[in-house]
Amino acid sequence: MSRICIFIAFAVLALAVLTQVLGRSVGSSPVWTEELTRFALIYLAALGAGFGLMTGDLVNVDIVCDFLPGEFPRYFRIASSILTAILAIALLPGAWKFFQIGGLQISPALGLQMTFAHFAILAMMGLLLAFAVLRTMMDILKLDYRSVAGGSE
Repeated sequence: MSRICIFIAFAVLALAVLTQVLGRSVGSSPVWTEELTRFALIYLAALGAGFGLMTGDLVNVDIVCDFLPGEFPRYFRIASSILTAILAIALLPGAWKFFQIGGLQISPALGLQMTFAHFAILAMMGLLLAFAVLRTMMDILKLDYRSVAGGSE
């Protein structure tokens, strides 16, 4: 499901940018394309963060872990996932307040209530928390999360 949502956000981003570029070549691009591009990019990052954590595709310090003996790399992954979960928990209340503030604003070009854009931050914290907990459990149980998520690590 995460891959489908990420694909949709990427497709919307690509179509909005294409519309913007084609519009500029014939005169002026529609005003709403810039805002839609921004929203799609925000959702792409928000949806991809948790999935990237699960697949191991986020920026990582592999050079340190690769030289550690035995189980130490796994312990570092567990610690990293636990710290990520703690950070997500700490940021969830602020993300909720940010989401609520969006109800007071409307985007200028698309006319959407900004809760649409602000929800991406709340979703990112929730997904990071869920994927961090899942990755922690799979590392503790010595299950290969990369094959489950289809990652490249």
